[in-house]
Amino acid sequence: MPTIQQELEDLLLNALKVNASDLNLSVGYKPTVRVDGGLFPLNEFSILTPDHAEEMAFQLLGERKETFIEKKEIDFSYDFKEKARFRVNIFFEKGFISSALRLIPPKIRTVEELNLPTVFHRISKLKQGFVLLTGPSGHGKSTTLASIIDEINHSRVEHIITIEDPIEYLFIGDKSLVNQREVGQDTKSFHSALSSILREDPNVIMIGEMRDPETIAAALTAAETGHLVFSSLHTNSASQTINRIVDVFPPNQQNQIRLQLANTISVVISQRLLPRISGGRLPAVEIMFGSNAVSNLIRENKAHQLDLIIETSLEDGMISLNRSLAELVRRGEVAPETALAYSLNPKEFQQTIIQ
Repeated sequence: MPTIQQELEDLLLNALKVNASDLNLSVGYKPTVRVDGGLFPLNEFSILTPDHAEEMAFQLLGERKETFIEKKEIDFSYDFKEKARFRVNIFFEKGFISSALRLIPPKIRTVEELNLPTVFHRISKLKQGFVLLTGPSGHGKSTTLASIIDEINHSRVEHIITIEDPIEYLFIGDKSLVNQREVGQDTKSFHSALSSILREDPNVIMIGEMRDPETIAAALTAAETGHLVFSSLHTNSASQTINRIVDVFPPNQQNQIRLQLANTISVVISQRLLPRISGGRLPAVEIMFGSNAVSNLIRENKAHQLDLIIETSLEDGMISLNRSLAELVRRGEVAPETALAYSLNPKEFQQTIIQ
């Protein structure tokens, strides 16, 4: 009879073998992997009982067990025998314990390896401003962010500081000096870390996620003071991103936030990963670069008009999501019905595909 540790290791090896992005351990189900966006049970393993799921969770938690019991949920990173790292979330559901593990590939892939547009190289050359990666959970925001940060690391002499919960990709300093801080271990909160970060001599700042007004305000201040700031949000488009940030604040602060955004926004990227006809997944991206027109619309509370700016600014490197989707279809990489399902404006997408 294998020990819990041995069984957990078998599960992680299986997840790596099938190139899974996620492994889910929930009571009443067989261990389930996500591959190319789809969910598949690992049939060679038994259905998880409450005791079984709990033992596996506690094996992953180690010394974090008491913190988890107190908070009822926890995020952390897990190193697996130098083969891979996982971002782990353990949580209660209906009184039982479940675990969700996201695979973090050991190698940080380049823009080309991720099949991203070459215009992404332009982002790594920015010296200051605010860069936002947006899109649904599980659609590659962290991976794309890591790729851009690592390109800076390998091409420029900068001091890069990241604030993450938990640390995902591990950067190995090259031309740049890289410090990675984990919430809970190296700092109490995103806001606490950001309140002191400007005294830590950074050039480039990466904030894993902006979760509250205090973090957003500190990020904007850092961008305003000449730093290059990266972060991510769970939004679907550039216009939605601007509105989401502004709406987080009370009405009496919103005009000030719009002004700060107008002055600092350098790039907003919205990303989706689509199933590829030949297997695997490919990114479709909307890219909005900061410009006078973009700044004016943000300042004047007309974020809903940003879509038109993006659509008509192809020569400036901007790409609409529909144009990106249409290009994947034209290249025969993605089925038309798949691309249509991911479009935020299906009617416009059908017109784009005809052009």
